[in-house]
Amino acid sequence: MRKQPRRPDLAAMLAPLVRELAAAERPILEAHGLTMWGYVVLLALDRSPMRTQAALAEAIGADKTRIIATLDDLQDSGFIERTPDPDDRRVRLLAITESGRAVKDAAQADVQRGEERWLGELNGDERRVFLDVLQRLTQDHTG
Repeated sequence: MRKQPRRPDLAAMLAPLVRELAAAERPILEAHGLTMWGYVVLLALDRSPMRTQAALAEAIGADKTRIIATLDDLQDSGFIERTPDPDDRRVRLLAITESGRAVKDAAQADVQRGEERWLGELNGDERRVFLDVLQRLTQDHTG
């Protein structure tokens, strides 16, 4: 007789939460004039200010052709700059602008306020441990 696992798989536990979080974030981001991909790009560029489109796409787990429209929208909004690489004019270097950082910071503050719906169920120690462990598990996978 096979022994049943003691807990569900990680993906089975996380997927419903991630879906709920994304659904809660969407209207917040829209209120700031951002899409989910636009927000992801601004977060990544704020962590590493200058990078190529290819490096950015790899860091956020997107196809480089898929993010071109997102980059166009962010540039048109004044949230990022794309400049030619002085070493290779075919390559564009990306950087977040001050207005991009401001909108990212405002959106992030609103998103994190909304996360209280879930984090509020944890006491202070549980919250600290949960966030520390989550950061450790994701730090090598988030660009």
